[in-house]
Amino acid sequence: QVQLVESGGGLVQAGGSLRLSCAASGRTFSSYSMGWFRQAPGKEREFVASITWSGSSTDYADSVKGRFTISRDNAKNMMYLQMNSLKAEDTAVYYCKTMNYNYWGQGTQVTVSS
Repeated sequence: QVQLVESGGGLVQAGGSLRLSCAASGRTFSSYSMGWFRQAPGKEREFVASITWSGSSTDYADSVKGRFTISRDNAKNMMYLQMNSLKAEDTAVYYCKTMNYNYWGQGTQVTVSS
């Protein structure tokens, strides 16, 4: 079993940056592909980015390509999402998730003011 805890959310102006972190428990973190998802008010949860277990391959939603960067540090059981050039439409609760299993964090709020 894996427990996931997100942090790093907050209020930022449009054009600004935030770095989200996802702390994972469990010794098997390094074997999981991981991802970030988000859910805006009144909308369905959507995929943002994913990274393979080794970090050698990443994938992004078209809406965040070129602005967000996903990374991980298996030695620290951590995953990150660097978000640059933030837009008002990036406002959402952001969740980390194991891609092959249904383990979710509790989410962290990101609010971008325009």
